[in-house]
Amino acid sequence: MQIGMVGLGKMGGNMTSRLLKGGHTVVVFNRSKDPIKKAVSEGAEGAESLQDLVSKLQAPRVVWSMVPAGDSTGSLLHELGVLLSDGDTLVDGGNSNYKDTKRRAAELKTKGISLVDVGTSGGIWGLAEGYSMMVGGEVSAVKRLQPVFETLAPGESKGWGYVGSSGAGHFVKMVHNGIEYGLMQAYAEGFEIMKAKEEYDLDLHSIAEIWRYGSVVRSWLLDLTAEALDEDADLSAVKDWVADSGEGRWTVAEAIELDIPAPVITLSLLMRFVSRQDERYSAKLLAAMRNQFGGHAIKREGDS
Repeated sequence: MQIGMVGLGKMGGNMTSRLLKGGHTVVVFNRSKDPIKKAVSEGAEGAESLQDLVSKLQAPRVVWSMVPAGDSTGSLLHELGVLLSDGDTLVDGGNSNYKDTKRRAAELKTKGISLVDVGTSGGIWGLAEGYSMMVGGEVSAVKRLQPVFETLAPGESKGWGYVGSSGAGHFVKMVHNGIEYGLMQAYAEGFEIMKAKEEYDLDLHSIAEIWRYGSVVRSWLLDLTAEALDEDADLSAVKDWVADSGEGRWTVAEAIELDIPAPVITLSLLMRFVSRQDERYSAKLLAAMRNQFGGHAIKREGDS
């Protein structure tokens, strides 16, 4: 199958490589040229512009977008919506907000263009392991793309699936990432408790390896944790600053809107905010309050 790929970052580039290995014809475009050269060296056809990319695709065309969510995706889909024609299909494989996806799908449908939203998980490991894909959009458009999904997934009939109408794919991926926040926070807290138990001088990497097999808490995240601890058990080269890419916030907002209690996901998001404060005013105020009501000692700046 012929497909256009726009956005050759780590995931987009790896997806292109996997498609090429699967026998698909891929035309690529990226703002910077080096990723295009790499893809061409693997068998892709390069394009000089979006218009050039569209001209090299046979109708009905399929263009897959792998650019950051937000304005970048919005601008790209708008531009492609002008260049594409009735019967063509656009795929948004990024982590767009599902509400934006529903709106964009409705706008593109007036031009006869289908928008398929594909919540994609797998990160930098997807090239070797395959990608987990949560697919939303019109059934007919999704069915047409089935050979592509089967190539990108861990197996033809596993790791991907149709989850509902426009926006459903991105909605499910949003919740997926919210769950991921909670799992990561639980692992982080558990290992910190063990590290603090100096009496036993626990080997955290060894414990992670034990848990990887047979344990009810084994997971791919634990596998990756074990690798990180093997490289540097003290994580001395890692700054304690944790980013969030948006999906956790959206999941919490959706839970509030639906009156669903989601304390684990919510607190895991808030803990990421905590990591960004080098000096927390709230902690200082807590210490001051304890001193006021109970005379508890306060550590002053410069105290050991």
